[in-house]
Amino acid sequence: MIFQCGRERAIFRAFFIGILVSAACMSSVAFAVIKVVTTTTDLKSFVEYVGGDKVQVISMVSPGAEAEEYAPKPQDLDRLKSANLVVRVGLDYDLWLDRMLRQTGRTELYKGGAAYVDTSNAIVLLEVKGGGIGGGGHAHGVGNPHYWLDPKNAAVITGNVVEALARIDPSNAKYYEKQRVDFLVNLDRKTKEWQGKLESLRGMPMLTYHNNWPYFARRFRLNFAGTVESKPGVSPSAAELSRLLGKMEAEKIRVIVKRPQEPNREVDFLAKKSGAQVAVLSTSVGDNGSKDYIQMMDGNIQNLLAAFNKNLK
Repeated sequence: MIFQCGRERAIFRAFFIGILVSAACMSSVAFAVIKVVTTTTDLKSFVEYVGGDKVQVISMVSPGAEAEEYAPKPQDLDRLKSANLVVRVGLDYDLWLDRMLRQTGRTELYKGGAAYVDTSNAIVLLEVKGGGIGGGGHAHGVGNPHYWLDPKNAAVITGNVVEALARIDPSNAKYYEKQRVDFLVNLDRKTKEWQGKLESLRGMPMLTYHNNWPYFARRFRLNFAGTVESKPGVSPSAAELSRLLGKMEAEKIRVIVKRPQEPNREVDFLAKKSGAQVAVLSTSVGDNGSKDYIQMMDGNIQNLLAAFNKNLK
């Protein structure tokens, strides 16, 4: 019995040492550069801000594509199989990712795994309510998923990313945190600049094609008075367009916001009938030719101000 217990202890000790050696080898070899796959270009930008030259980042959804309706490609699965980290928006925004993660067979990429990051973790959500998908549309029942459009939420997003990077690459933890702090200092300066520029628009009503902007509106105290869509993902009927024209006249709405990839027909109709200006704003890096998150937001502020200024002439 004593011999058997001693042998079991020796086996356990050898097994434990094997795990430590394996983990050390992974840290020193596998992470010469950390391969990160994100679901969107926005998250790609955030990871690049904090990861610097120690990460190589690929977004599955390309600039200009619809992330909520994305159809994964075969090369996406190949990228996930070789990724060291996967980063997603969450909140049902990129539901299509779940099936792909299961197909990799890599448990570390599953929810709760060491190589899995949901950047919505700890975000204070807006518009949390029940809802179903119907009539060809999609729901935001878990909460509105466009949380990255409030620049202050970048602190939470990058915090989630840095925690994961430090977990799988602890030797560079201080580097990632310094990158994050430097980025947030710069972003805070830019946010104050954007707030100053948009101060004159506070409370002025506007329409948006899709309900992308509650976080953006909260941060900059803007008034999105309604949506062109009758419900998320569903184009308005003729009767609904007529109702919107009445609303625009009654509330003196003179600007309609849309993204580059959203339909022009209904927006152009409303603009022509009401005399409103159309402001094309981006929710994703690259939609407007931007190279990173700050550049995207700069373009949005500029385009929104330009649309309101045209109404003053």
